[in-house]
Amino acid sequence: MKAEEAKKLADTALEQLEGALKQGKSETLAAYLAMMGRFHNYSFGNVLLIMTQKPDATRIAGFRTWHKFGRHVTKGEKGIVIIAPMLIRPKEDAGGTSDGEDRTILRFKAAYVFDVSQTDGEPLPDFARVGGNPNGHTDRLKSFVSSKGITLEYTDDIGSADGASLGGTIKLKPDLSPAEEFSVLTHELAHEMLHPKDQDNRPPKTVRETEAEAVAFVVANAIGLDTGTAASDYIQLYKGDTATLSASLDRIQKAASSIIEAVSVGDDSQNAGDGTTHQCPNCRNAVQPDTHKCERCGTCINC
Repeated sequence: MKAEEAKKLADTALEQLEGALKQGKSETLAAYLAMMGRFHNYSFGNVLLIMTQKPDATRIAGFRTWHKFGRHVTKGEKGIVIIAPMLIRPKEDAGGTSDGEDRTILRFKAAYVFDVSQTDGEPLPDFARVGGNPNGHTDRLKSFVSSKGITLEYTDDIGSADGASLGGTIKLKPDLSPAEEFSVLTHELAHEMLHPKDQDNRPPKTVRETEAEAVAFVVANAIGLDTGTAASDYIQLYKGDTATLSASLDRIQKAASSIIEAVSVGDDSQNAGDGTTHQCPNCRNAVQPDTHKCERCGTCINC
């Protein structure tokens, strides 16, 4: 499959999602957001591609990467196509430019990955899930908030709200449960990242609130936190056209990915990359090609 065909497939997937929302099926979007948390290293378009082709996918890697983990793709299995970036050097620049600098051009190609269910071989250990308590993830989230120059305060002086984003300051109620504290802080941080007070063409309040809640939902799912039915009705992201929906999904994906990388153990090895970096099939952590061991779960990469 060529890149153009893969892009058409992604466009079709977005249209199908739009169709489901037109029919009031907001659970379709909620399922997509959950998958976005599972594959946060992938662009929202590639998450759509994965969901369309393999909705039950859990751990994904390329053909050669699975071999490194002692597993092989089962005969007859069909690869999951994604769109991967690549840098190429024009033939006329093979020797470098006159000023000594290399000139590269960004292009995209169709690439294939496989879910763990499509492979056989050495068993993969289960990675730890946090269940109903975020544990150390909250401390890392607070550090991330601080690194962005945002002040975090605990106060009862915010009315009936559990939290508030005030442009450079986040306020939380002091009596929240650990899970609520993590979720509300993520929600308010999403506002700080996506909806600054001086932003031109700010989305309507309904869309802003839904985007922030969607980011919290994606992050919570990514770390294994039980979300229950606390999420908003995500159908409110859809305002009648795919361009608006696409813009929201892009903002949600980028904000959630940034937060997930910050709160995850071993975030120094995180790298977005849409299949161009190695990905630990045990815990789905992105790892560099020259890494010998996954920093998150300790799985050997290049043994």
